Parts: sequence; C-alpha cells; structure tokens
Amino acid sequence: MTQQSKEARRRFHPHAGTRADSLDGFLLATFWQRLLGYCVDLLVAVIVWFPLEFSWRHFLLHETDIHLVWDFHEAGNIAVMVLYWGLAHYFGNGQTPGKWVARTRVLSVTSERMGLWQSVERGLGYGAAVLEGGLGFLQFFWDPNRMCAQDRLAETIVIDVRKQKAEAPMAGASGAFDAS
Repeated sequence: MTQQSKEARRRFHPHAGTRADSLDGFLLATFWQRLLGYCVDLLVAVIVWFPLEFSWRHFLLHETDIHLVWDFHEAGNIAVMVLYWGLAHYFGNGQTPGKWVARTRVLSVTSERMGLWQSVERGLGYGAAVLEGGLGFLQFFWDPNRMCAQDRLAETIVIDVRKQKAEAPMAGASGAFDAS
C-alpha cells in the first residue's frame, strides 16, 4: 500500500448531505489519539464522580460504611458518565478535556455545532461500544470514515485538530475546528 493511499484512508469521505460534503477531506484522528482522549475523559469522569458519589451516600443516604466502586452497573456511575460526556461535548462543541489533550475534536456530520441531544447520544454511544465487548471501538479499523459505535449513533466524526491547523484552511470549514 502506498503512502498516498494510506493518507487517503485517513480522510473523511461523506455519504450524503450538504454538511457532510463540507467535511470532505478532513484529516481524521488516529486510533491512538482517540484512545488517549477516551482515557483522559474517563479519568476526569471518575474524578468528578468520586466526590458526588461520596456526598450522595454520606449526606443523603446517611451511610457510615461507604464502599465506592467504579463499574458500569451502578446507576450513579452511568449517570455521571453520560452527563459528563454529553455536557462536555455540548459546551466544548465537540472538544472535551480528553480530546483537547489528544488534539482531536468531534464534528457533527449533520450540523455546524454539536447539539445537546447529539452530545448525549454520543455519551450513550460510549456505553454501547463498551457493551459490545469493546467491538464498538474496534469498528474504527474497518469503517472507511474511521467511525466507532458512538460516532454512528450520534452521526459524528473525530478529526485531528493539529493537522488541520498545519494545513491550509479547507473550503466550508473555516470555523469548524477552532480550538476555542
């Protein structure tokens, strides 16, 4: 496989729609960038969850022997995860703290800005990817647009921001990847 064909495989190729057409050719994030962003976001979610869960159990449930466990079977854990990812994607317009560290950004294939429900769908999509035994994340390797389960569910792509800034701005994408 030539270097040019490898580079072409990392570019977004739209299947339909005006917004999708405006994203044609965007450089997509690598698997390792996405993994780094996910791990940092997971760490931030646990840091947010811990004091909330402790306070809930201590002050509202009046538990004295508090045993905190992070897993995907506890309602509090799921609520914090979905709220964290949903709100972080919405208010960061596709760039959570983890994505900022990894220098990536989520772009909507359907609109200029990530909507609130689309952001929550993406948070739920992480759960779907995990429930598939991790297969939802591995879909990255066989999808032509490098989309995982959460991308398909929310109709998003993940781009490499640092490469976009290094290259000349593309038509129709002037404000789509600003770091602010």
